[in-house]
Amino acid sequence: MGAHESMEHAEHAEHASGSNKKIALLISLLALFLAFSETLGKGAQTESISKNVEASNLWAFFQAKSVRRTVVQATSEHAKLSLGLMGDDAAKAALAKQIDDWNKTAQRYRNEPETGEGSEQLAARAKEAEHKRDLALARYHHYEVASAAFQIGIVMASATIITGMLVLSWVAGVLGLAGIAFMAIGLFAPHAVHLM
Repeated sequence: MGAHESMEHAEHAEHASGSNKKIALLISLLALFLAFSETLGKGAQTESISKNVEASNLWAFFQAKSVRRTVVQATSEHAKLSLGLMGDDAAKAALAKQIDDWNKTAQRYRNEPETGEGSEQLAARAKEAEHKRDLALARYHHYEVASAAFQIGIVMASATIITGMLVLSWVAGVLGLAGIAFMAIGLFAPHAVHLM
């Protein structure tokens, strides 16, 4: 092997080493963004589960309030029928007061803004929890797609080092950009792109 061939071989090795450093940097960046997307995805998944449980609990409370209101209203209506049959004025007055109390209770079961536990308030709170659940779920799906793009990008970049095919590193870079785009959509506009 001549000095000229030895010099060419050294230059080629140096070029390959520089190229491998760039690919290693690309892999590091893809891994960093993968960690971000996985963390964001886990948080969104936990939020989705939490809000789903909250919505279910609020709807159960809503149903309980609705049943109580229906029972009180039915009792009040039944008592009104008895009112006309009563002859004793004192008993009539007592029953009329009880009917009025039942009607107030039924109204409180329907609308109780002070506590937020009237059936109207419970329904609004349950719908809000469902909205937050849906938002977190949309975010989660975008983060999952971003994670997949980063993972495939890491594989492609790694394959570049083994095969020497630089086109794979370009594909890895494009996948990395796609992953960043899906992370951004998940963060800022999760309903802009419907994945599921």
